[in-house]
Amino acid sequence: MSKVITLDELKQHNKEDDLWLAVSGDVYDVSTFAEMHPGGEKLIQMYAGTDATEDFYSLHTKSVLVKYQKLKIGRLENATDQLQTASVSPVPFVDPPAFTGGNSPYYNETHFRFQKATRAFIAEHIAPVAHAEDLAGRGADKELKKLCAMNGLAVCRLGPGPWLQEAVALGVTIPGGVKPEEFDYFHEMIMHQEMARLGTPGFLDGLWGGYLISAPCVMHFGSEGMKRSIGKELLLGDKQSCLAISEPFAGSDVAAVRTTAKLTPDGRHYIVNGVKKWITEGMTADYFVTAVRTGGPGAKGISMLVIERGEGVETKLIKTTYSTAAGTSLVIFDDVKVPVENLLQKEGQGFKLIMYNFNHERWMIVQNLLGLGRAALGDCFMWSKQRKVFGKELVQQPVIRYKLANSAAALESVYCFLESITYDMIKEKEGPMSARMGGQIALLKYHATRTAWNIADDTVQIMGGRGITKTGMGAKVENFKNFAKYAAVYGGSEEIMADLAIKQALKNFPAEGSDSKL
Repeated sequence: MSKVITLDELKQHNKEDDLWLAVSGDVYDVSTFAEMHPGGEKLIQMYAGTDATEDFYSLHTKSVLVKYQKLKIGRLENATDQLQTASVSPVPFVDPPAFTGGNSPYYNETHFRFQKATRAFIAEHIAPVAHAEDLAGRGADKELKKLCAMNGLAVCRLGPGPWLQEAVALGVTIPGGVKPEEFDYFHEMIMHQEMARLGTPGFLDGLWGGYLISAPCVMHFGSEGMKRSIGKELLLGDKQSCLAISEPFAGSDVAAVRTTAKLTPDGRHYIVNGVKKWITEGMTADYFVTAVRTGGPGAKGISMLVIERGEGVETKLIKTTYSTAAGTSLVIFDDVKVPVENLLQKEGQGFKLIMYNFNHERWMIVQNLLGLGRAALGDCFMWSKQRKVFGKELVQQPVIRYKLANSAAALESVYCFLESITYDMIKEKEGPMSARMGGQIALLKYHATRTAWNIADDTVQIMGGRGITKTGMGAKVENFKNFAKYAAVYGGSEEIMADLAIKQALKNFPAEGSDSKL
């Protein structure tokens, strides 16, 4: 039970080496923290012995307190405000409509139970370290990855499929006690967005960003032997993988891949040579699911190999717009010997496998954008209510309310489009891997990245200088701003997405385009 502290007792702790202050009814001993405070030790000393709640919230959000629970020593007498992790936020637009009282045909009791358990796990185990590690450029350590894997945070982001049952049989639990046969793409959608709400896209991509777009290749297209060996290691979080497709010479033009894989004279191995670039989680990957050229020029000459880290495999860190916590790397293959058993499907089918995999990846990128966008918009709402300018709350300025409305409307439009496509994925026999869905998902990603850029612009303007600062109140906004442009490039650039969507839409359009055929 927390110690009850009177206001008179609090006032006595205002000496240089004895500093207490209260925020939202909780009392913190900040004696040792004062010299580490970003705003300086004097600022802490100024508020020592007082209830600093009002000024604290003019500079911070409540989420900041999560990192400092170890400094909490008690509660103010008669205090009522208690810091806790709520499954649904009272801040407008932080949670989807269906989770804040809205009616929806898409969700059932298992989805709400899953969301609640997922949010609680993230708040307890990931949120306390995510921002500091993201800022320092460090990804999640092996212990955290293993913990997350065993609690379903890896396999649930691979989507519905037999791997869920296999993971459960290996001891993995699914949040909220959801059964594998109950799990659908809406559960996966919830997981992605709950993770993205952390507001740390670099750290998020370092926590299986590469794994999530490469492991499905093994699960879908690997041999039974590969699934039993490599697949098991991936499901348990003992090993991780990344997707190695992009090259200095081939980005969106996948058919231009130059990395070669040539059979040895005995036909038992491939010898791989080439360079891959901008590979998410490449620095920490044990396996590289790699696009290679086994045949002639063009798409028909491409195959997919699973290459284990070892002799001839070298990775070098690449610093991108967001945090190096993502482990983005240059990957160099120098006469790497790969068993032929590591071929996915058959030679020459690589391009088809890449295209199938891209649909799910692009859908996943939209989840990250929406989760990050909700987190950024939520911080803007809190800031606009807390911050006082010219004698009144920031939100009382019409231009601020306009920017909040513009961002909220844009965000919810993408979310509605996403729900529609996600439902279609559930009903479609081949799920997101259906060729029919390629254009729709591409259009969704295009709309999401364009919209995110507009939201980022509004939220940065609301936050002002804090919106371009990596620490403090505006950190989630600053991170969202960076990721919005990042997402517009990877997984297929905006221009490619728009073009793909329209080309597919025109496939069944009348050749003459006359009104009589409409």
